[in-house]
Amino acid sequence: MKIAIACDPAGMPLKGPIEETLTELGIEYVDLGMHEGDCRDYPVFALRVANKVVNKECDFGIVLCGTGVGISIAANKVDGIRCCHCSDCYSAKMSRAHNDANMLALGGRVIAPELAKLIVENFVKGEFEGGRHQTRIDMFKIIEQGGQLE
Repeated sequence: MKIAIACDPAGMPLKGPIEETLTELGIEYVDLGMHEGDCRDYPVFALRVANKVVNKECDFGIVLCGTGVGISIAANKVDGIRCCHCSDCYSAKMSRAHNDANMLALGGRVIAPELAKLIVENFVKGEFEGGRHQTRIDMFKIIEQGGQLE
């Protein structure tokens, strides 16, 4: 498994602890910023990570901003991305099980580092259940392509 991770300045408090957790879990990761000289706008970081995921260079992505909301919205604009904004472990687990989420968004101003680490662990260990949930994933694709469901 390989994960792309990036954040804006407000997500920085979570980045180090999450990278430590990924290392402890034996998961390779690619750090896509924020680095010195980078733009400070979270859509830039969302797109960097989303591109790695949709191009299959990474299995999953983790993006961080102040609340996790803005960066998740930006990531979800990319066709094929299912980025979940989570603030609890159950939602992270279910985002994988039911929604086959391929990106996780967290907020550095609203989640403590220890909770963020647990959320990440639940996300990366989660598995898509398929079945009736695959039908819904297929509906997501129809919506992305401008189709109608009714």
